Parts: sequence; structure tokens; C-alpha cells
Amino acid sequence: MADTESVKELRARTGAGMLDCRNALAECGDIEKAIDYLREKGLAKAAKKAERAASQGSIFSYIHTNAKIGVLLELNCETDFVAKTDEFKKLGHELCMQIAAANPLYISEQDVPAEDIEKEKDIYRKQALEEGKPANIVDRIADGKISAFYQDSCLLEQNYIRDPKVKVKDLVITEIAKMGENIVVRRMARFAVGA
Repeated sequence: MADTESVKELRARTGAGMLDCRNALAECGDIEKAIDYLREKGLAKAAKKAERAASQGSIFSYIHTNAKIGVLLELNCETDFVAKTDEFKKLGHELCMQIAAANPLYISEQDVPAEDIEKEKDIYRKQALEEGKPANIVDRIADGKISAFYQDSCLLEQNYIRDPKVKVKDLVITEIAKMGENIVVRRMARFAVGA
């Protein structure tokens, strides 16, 4: 049986419910393993919710302190009730700050046009050949570098600015599991003075 202090600590670190925390600790016996267990469980819950329509939500804005960068973001959820919660508002604000700091070009890998991917791969192939890499592995090198391109260019694939060990998509999935609703980043725009 998990002790109360461990349950409280796990709840504080994950935001999961008390019963889920107690069960995770009983199952795993260790807080770090219980965190992984709850994350995996949250991923499964989020995957189930991904098919549900997210037609409510809010528009968020962020102007950086120097007034040289601004962001607009449409973040959707399933109900107006969730859209008005502090947790949803905090997620919208965090995503706006991520967009301001990391300047993603796309929301997800699926949003990158095929011609942009081919253009990037062509650049990577030429670079590999110029570096003297064998022709038979040039395509594999290009494919490997596309992963890095996605991580730089796609919001959901980027490392979260507040915790580089966490991807932005994992942050969203964690909030889906906490709030119990599908959450979708619908649109974004980043403005920079002189750009």
C-alpha cells in the first residue's frame, strides 16, 4: 500500500487523480516508475480522445516584453466548460510563449507540405555528397536529418522551452489526460517586427 506522502508527491508532480496515483504506486512501488506508468496511461487515454471533435476553445495572444514579437493561437477543446478553466488558459499561454521563443513554421509533421520535405531532403543529400559520404547511404542520412527538421520546424515536435526533456506534444497529451477532453492546436501566427 502506498503511503499518503508518496501519493501527494506523485499527485503534485503529475496532476493525476489521487486514486490513480495510489494505484500507480501500488503497481510500480517507486515514484519515478509510477510517473512513467501514469504518463503511459495518459497517452492511452489521450489516444482514445483524439478522435473526438474539438470545436470549442479560445484564441490566445502573447506580446513579448520588448513588443517586437507577438503570437496568436487558436486552441480547441470539446466543451466551453474546459475552455474557461485555468488549466486550459495556462496551456494556451505556454504554447504562445513556445511559439514566440522557438518560431515553429508548422503545427505538426502532417502540416509540412510534401514539396518542402523533398526540398529539405535534396539539400541534405547534396550536403552529404559534398562531405564525401558514400552515395548508397545519402538517402538514410537525409531521412535522419528530416527528423531534426521536424523537431526545429513543427511546434508539437519541439522540445518544451521550460523542460527540454519534454516535447510540446507530450505537454498537450498530459493536459488531455488531466482535463479529460481532446485538445487540438488549430492555428497559429507569429509576428516579428521587421521580419
